[in-house]
Amino acid sequence: MLTNYKNTTLGIVGGGQLGRMLIQAAIDLNIDVHVLDPDANAPCRDIATRFTQGSLTDVNTVYEFGRHCDVVTIEIENVSTEALQKLQDEGVTVYPESDIIALIQDKREQKQFYEKHGIPTAPFVLTEQQSDLEKHQDMLPAVQKLGRAGYDGHGVQKIESAADIAKGFDQPGLLEKLIDFEKELAVIVARNPSGEVKTFPVTEMVFHPEHNLVEYLFAPADISPETDRKATDLAKKVIEELNMTGLLAVEMFLTREGEILVNEVAPRPHNSGHHTIEGNTVSQYAQHLRAILDLPLGATDTLTSAAMVNLLGEDGYTGEAQYQGLDKVLAVDGVNVHLYGKKLTKPFRKMGHVTILDQDLDQLKEKAQFVKTHLRVIA
Repeated sequence: MLTNYKNTTLGIVGGGQLGRMLIQAAIDLNIDVHVLDPDANAPCRDIATRFTQGSLTDVNTVYEFGRHCDVVTIEIENVSTEALQKLQDEGVTVYPESDIIALIQDKREQKQFYEKHGIPTAPFVLTEQQSDLEKHQDMLPAVQKLGRAGYDGHGVQKIESAADIAKGFDQPGLLEKLIDFEKELAVIVARNPSGEVKTFPVTEMVFHPEHNLVEYLFAPADISPETDRKATDLAKKVIEELNMTGLLAVEMFLTREGEILVNEVAPRPHNSGHHTIEGNTVSQYAQHLRAILDLPLGATDTLTSAAMVNLLGEDGYTGEAQYQGLDKVLAVDGVNVHLYGKKLTKPFRKMGHVTILDQDLDQLKEKAQFVKTHLRVIA
């Protein structure tokens, strides 16, 4: 088969850091990448073949952008699925499929999908307004999530007891039983249109205690072979039940009883897969491209143990970003810094990530802590 991927135009709806790293992988296949993003200074702006500034949720904007592309994908879920469906109907290849994006956009529908398809997840009830929390005090302590528009910890809060009900969201959402988990895990799984499915090794995530953002992760996860198999099989089940094409990040809880529960999914490259750029045979970004172009999926073997530290804007600093301690962390063996091209920093904004490689787990953890302590984004 003769193929010239320079004749393929890939459209990415969303121009943030995930799109930026997807472009870096696309360059290796000579793919022209067009990007749509509302931010005139989006991370993708200067490296895309073509950049369009515009709304991701406006039907006409997304449709007009996508109809000039051969394949359209996303790097954020908050997009116009109506426009993507129209593009699909007119013959543009859209992966992941618009109906799957629409389902995942609403956490209520997502949870009901798990329940319908026998995918283990935390017990939950749907709520329409704040007063509904009064009716479900038997669920407490619990996590309340908005049905739509939540991201990076926004739209998620703990309701520990009846005293917290007053702070509840007064919008449609769900109340989910708080799980006493041992670890938070993630599996990146890919599926191409031919039905080939491959998973990356399970990762272990550690979240910021207040802002519900991944602070750092370790890969592969320190879990038993049985737990590894259960998590991997569950990720495959989710993407196959969805009948989805592309890359899917499946976030899970490992309970203290050894049960695996699906928390949420993301139909795109994900924070829990950044380390694959250096740590695995193929990166999650290259794998996503292989999947949506119906190419053979790459081997996902771990090359070496890895840790990933999210580089977040320091609390108390807003303005033009300055990277304090960059020289110190670059002097450490196995450290790889990825900055996202964002000019302005603000508290807890994702400004970059650092991947650390080391075969020795104790040294890996020491290096991760060194990076976390010494590399700061200030203004």
